[in-house]
Amino acid sequence: MKNIRLTLVFYIAFLMIPLYWLFNMSLKTNTEILSGFSLWPTNPTLDNYITIFSDAGWYMGYVNSTIYVGLNTIISLAVALPAAYAFSRYRFMGDKHLFFWLLSNRMAPPAVFVLPFFQLYSSIGLFDTHIAVALAHCLFNVPLAVWILEGFMSGIPKEIDETAQIDGYSFGAFFLRIFMPLIKSGIGVAAFFCFMFSWVELLIARTLTSVDAKPIAAVMTRTVSASGLDWGVLAAAGVLTIIPGAIVIWFVRNHIAKGFALGRV
Repeated sequence: MKNIRLTLVFYIAFLMIPLYWLFNMSLKTNTEILSGFSLWPTNPTLDNYITIFSDAGWYMGYVNSTIYVGLNTIISLAVALPAAYAFSRYRFMGDKHLFFWLLSNRMAPPAVFVLPFFQLYSSIGLFDTHIAVALAHCLFNVPLAVWILEGFMSGIPKEIDETAQIDGYSFGAFFLRIFMPLIKSGIGVAAFFCFMFSWVELLIARTLTSVDAKPIAAVMTRTVSASGLDWGVLAAAGVLTIIPGAIVIWFVRNHIAKGFALGRV
């Protein structure tokens, strides 16, 4: 048991090295980063963070990413919940094939859909908008959310639906007041994965935006110049990019734990 704990400690420490090094670089000047190897900053500075928070081009990247990721998560769950319920409770012609087709969209690389999305959104005036990226990410997140939620819903006995109907509940009241609380862990897991995949996706988000809805991942390429990379600012941006994901994990941590134990994850 002692050896297992020691192994886990070393493994976790190994995983934390990149995060520490990123934070370490964010507190250094570009000159200090390039001058040599050091385990901690010689003269710690917050100038890199100040650069980000004082430049609208930087901090609006976080705002834009948060907006379209939030929209995508809400839309994906709103579509996936009734779809997953239909797959878990009803049998209809081609249901297995349709379910597989939904998953096949998640298997396709984003590059396959970049050109159609770009041409479509440009022609209808949605290019460089938050809703454009949010809807595009639904192509991948809705199938994933349906797959996760269907596993949770299939674990709920159908007798609960019938009992609620006998008690006089309408379908909407039953679904919101009784059924959704029973699968809240599944909803938390699905929301986490929708947020995560939308937050880290770059190709579609960068192609469908230019200025007004430009995500932080695309803004980070601004550090490239004729003089090279601005390593300090880039590291600070990386640290700030991790924070939203950590916050989401904190709020849904209990649901995620139950989801991995009970659901289809």
